[in-house]
Amino acid sequence: MRFNKGMMTQAQLANALDVSRQTIIAIEQGKFNPSVKLALHIAAFFGHRVEAIFYLTKEE
Repeated sequence: MRFNKGMMTQAQLANALDVSRQTIIAIEQGKFNPSVKLALHIAAFFGHRVEAIFYLTKEE
């Protein structure tokens, strides 16, 4: 997603969402699941539905 937004950096996305860069890194690496509120903010920022960005895998 981030790459589709004009090569936005992790720091730029973090700043836009008012979270730390470490939070963005953890989400992208699958090490952290954002809160519903943050997931909604991310989806709105990219103009997508939450389901288009976040989904469960069999392990979850």
